Amino acid sequence: MFSDLKVVIKGAGEMATGIAHRLYMAGIKKIVMTEIPEPLTVRRTVAFSEAVFVREHEVEGVGASLVSDVSEIWRVWEEGRICVIIDPKWRIIGELKPYVVIDAIMAKRNLGTSKNEAPVVIGVGPGFSAPDMVHAAVESNRGHNLGRVYYKGKTEDHTGIPGPVMGHTTDRVLRSPKEGKVRHVKSIGDLVKKGEILMYVDEIPVLSPFDGVLRGLIGEIRVEEKEKIGDVDPTGIVDHCYAITEKARAIGGGVLEAILHFIYF
Repeated sequence: MFSDLKVVIKGAGEMATGIAHRLYMAGIKKIVMTEIPEPLTVRRTVAFSEAVFVREHEVEGVGASLVSDVSEIWRVWEEGRICVIIDPKWRIIGELKPYVVIDAIMAKRNLGTSKNEAPVVIGVGPGFSAPDMVHAAVESNRGHNLGRVYYKGKTEDHTGIPGPVMGHTTDRVLRSPKEGKVRHVKSIGDLVKKGEILMYVDEIPVLSPFDGVLRGLIGEIRVEEKEKIGDVDPTGIVDHCYAITEKARAIGGGVLEAILHFIYF
């Protein structure tokens, strides 16, 4: 049933990877994910966007490879891997003509996705409504509706507040103090202490806000001021740095529901 189903996912960050992983494990394996030349992903260990930097990356037993054009896609699919392509303008959609397009950029608003891009177009997160804008919209905010699919209606607005972990919310997200180049001091998975230097943005150190584990760390790229550049988990559970979150799994389940809905109904 799914062997010939082609899917393009806009984005290859943490949430997009959770979606791709869930689809792949359900038998939908012809997946292409688009990315920008320097991904802004923070949770790089669980994001296929990391393939942009290292060419191949694996998340929970599923591998992805960087490809340069459509001619390489079929070879990577035959190897049983997901494709990642640098394509910020989503040109691959016109070349590949997928059955499903999923906008999982998590930009907090729709950056131009429309339902004429494919027979099934799914929008994830704030800024999407169905059926006017996309065929289905999937809720990404934590809470009662996380993962809910809207076939008629809109997703919730962006709250700007991360989910609480041991009483920590916004303070566990690290943001750039200025525009500049990131230089790592610590690595994802390192246990850190409050006040310890985690990285530099140019000459300015970025300190850990509390004891925990460094769960997310942006690549060594240039960033804008206030860009999200890291994530400290107060639980200190190192294994969580290498596992897809419950939020990403729930969103992936919603996307899978939407695809099956349009295939069978």
